[in-house]
Amino acid sequence: MRQQEIQLPRKLTNQLLHLAQISPDREICGLIGSKNGVPNTCYPIENVDPHPEHRFLLDARQQIAAMSQMRNQGEELFAVYHSHPTAPAIPSAADLEQAAYPEALYLIISLNTKGILEMRGFKISGQQAAEITLTLSEE
Repeated sequence: MRQQEIQLPRKLTNQLLHLAQISPDREICGLIGSKNGVPNTCYPIENVDPHPEHRFLLDARQQIAAMSQMRNQGEELFAVYHSHPTAPAIPSAADLEQAAYPEALYLIISLNTKGILEMRGFKISGQQAAEITLTLSEE
């Protein structure tokens, strides 16, 4: 049975939205680690795509370092996040193609709104995306 709703801590959500806001012209990206299924740590990773204004590519060395840190802290990969500076918070064709972690949540933050940031979550497997409802928790 698939989980249809995921709780994100308000502090972590605010951190992700802030990272997107301070880089409005390029997609930000990174990983989120969790302990016991609760997301708790944000690992920002440099976007090394040649066209960072509308695509993202995690820096391989930083990604490996983040995964190593997660393992050392007893965390598991919970989510992969990135922003869309000028597009809605839905997976692009490239996002669907490049999704490599079917068990992870994919968080997309859109800056393509009038004053209000939008963040949506998806499970992506076999180039198919299923939206997951996100709710805030005070953890």
